[in-house]
Amino acid sequence: MSGSLADRIVLVTGASRGIGRVCALALAKAGAHVIAVARTQGALEELDDEIRSLGGTATLVPLDLKDMPALDRLGGSIFERWGRLDGFLGNAGMLGVLTPLSHLEPKAFEQTMAVNVGANWRLIRSLDPLLRQSGAGRVVFVTSGAAQKHTPFWGIYAASKAALESLALTYAAECATTNVKVNLFNPGPLRTAMRAKAFPGEDPMTLQPPEAVVPAILDLLSPACTANGERVNFRNL
Repeated sequence: MSGSLADRIVLVTGASRGIGRVCALALAKAGAHVIAVARTQGALEELDDEIRSLGGTATLVPLDLKDMPALDRLGGSIFERWGRLDGFLGNAGMLGVLTPLSHLEPKAFEQTMAVNVGANWRLIRSLDPLLRQSGAGRVVFVTSGAAQKHTPFWGIYAASKAALESLALTYAAECATTNVKVNLFNPGPLRTAMRAKAFPGEDPMTLQPPEAVVPAILDLLSPACTANGERVNFRNL
């Protein structure tokens, strides 16, 4: 990994488990202050205990990403305390319901789009001024290979990730002449709870753990990262 993460302030969504959790731990170990966002207070407190045991620091934000006004307020709170944000890992996401599109309930459609797309757009609005105050603002959105496939029953998840990719790459283009770099990261199949839900018959021990992708994500969050508007596939690294 190139570029020091010490003393950087990095916000991580979905920080209580999976990719978000291991990245939050690695960022804290590298000296960054982690703003950990997740729905479950207890899981965040467990994360905080582990971060403290590593000698790191974190600010816990128990928050449902469907609470859009709360996402708007988050930027203001960060500004009042630090005046800037150095990194944003948009990791949180939901699988939704695996079903034919004609059977998909409107509520399931709306919730999946809200978490996977709407929340990230709202966070861009809320955090962009703070990222521009950093000497090297870095943004990484976690995507999926499903965004570029058309697999039966995966319609809502695929559509939401495709929309996220368009959103992220447009934001990257808008940041091209600034100190902010925005990229996508596709981790591929990993040993996570979401993967287990999607493929209940799969042996999880045949998959790599979330820790495998940490170095690649931290590289993209590093101030030394010069890439912008790229879709990084872990399997191709």
